[in-house]
Amino acid sequence: MRPDEFLRALDLLPAPLHDRAVALRGYARVTGCEDCQRIGDAVRLALTAARYDEIASARQLLDTAGQQAARHGSTCRPQPDHERGRGRVGRWATASAAVVAATDASWKGRAGGIGYVVSDGHYGLRGRGTDRMDPTGVSRVLINELRAVDFLLSAYGEAPAGMIVLLDSLTALRYLHRWQAGETDSVPAGYSLRPRRSAAQPTLVRLAEVVSRRPDLSFAHVKGHSGHALNEAADGLSHMARRRVGESFDVRPRAHALVDAFLRDWHTTVAG
Repeated sequence: MRPDEFLRALDLLPAPLHDRAVALRGYARVTGCEDCQRIGDAVRLALTAARYDEIASARQLLDTAGQQAARHGSTCRPQPDHERGRGRVGRWATASAAVVAATDASWKGRAGGIGYVVSDGHYGLRGRGTDRMDPTGVSRVLINELRAVDFLLSAYGEAPAGMIVLLDSLTALRYLHRWQAGETDSVPAGYSLRPRRSAAQPTLVRLAEVVSRRPDLSFAHVKGHSGHALNEAADGLSHMARRRVGESFDVRPRAHALVDAFLRDWHTTVAG
């Protein structure tokens, strides 16, 4: 539950329950503590119950959360959400031996999104806006196509051997092939190589080095908007991520359902 959704749901609770939920809000943050997670889950369920006017259920859930919090003590220190924007549809984990992925990017106005989907059920989506410190430069769409590939590969400790990655951008594909051939100094025009505050290396510098060490990875072209299930899924995720930059909606269930539907089509086609 996002912070804005939490605050809106609080307004649906009567005053005494509102105050109790506010006092327990810290447990809804991401930590490595299972007790904090259970308390946070109860608080989130209470707020969901309030949305459906189930105030008695909300009261019981907050009672449970309060009792657990009294036994546990203060909230544990929050941890960064390293899985932000990522997920997996578990039923496709062992559906096929070959691992095939598709990546895509979307940009409109001052907002962009990237997405990936893998035949083993993994998927991810992430949005971004622009500001005066944006290192992207003039090759905005191209660079985000390549960022989508980095987002995919960084989902694994080590990307599966022989993975096939499909892109609908021929220009991005040429850069990947050049990097794989050892031309790691080549980057799109306008991309800033200045040091980053959030990472040791710029994204494309890191990606070029990773790709140069993985000759087993295959990068191939797929025609966009041609009905290819994995490409359509990646395209849908990137558009969803871009829209989420400026709109308020819960992206997770939509992304999960979209990926599951397209993977069903993909595996049906492969099996046939």
